[in-house]
Amino acid sequence: MKKSPKTSEKPALRPAFTTEERENRLIALSMDLAEQRLMDGTASNQMICHFLKLGSSKEQLDKQSIEEDINLKIAKREALESSKSIEDLYLNAIAAMKRYNGHTDENIP
Repeated sequence: MKKSPKTSEKPALRPAFTTEERENRLIALSMDLAEQRLMDGTASNQMICHFLKLGSSKEQLDKQSIEEDINLKIAKREALESSKSIEDLYLNAIAAMKRYNGHTDENIP
């Protein structure tokens, strides 16, 4: 008895533990399928247009702009945290100087 050729059997995947992991797996599978359809010439016009848009210079600039916005927000957050640390240092230094001058904690406003 002849065995039939295996039809793209894929190994069983372990279950996804998080929603993010499952989403990433589905995205990867979708991209694989889209790539296969593009290579086979069976991709729909909508699919072709989607990937053409992703490769456009406008899309690249939009991605770059989003990345820069994220970096700016991170820098602003770090600056706020740093200013809070500096403020604490100044307050501690002022309190130490007042104690050094003979003021007790009761006299420190």
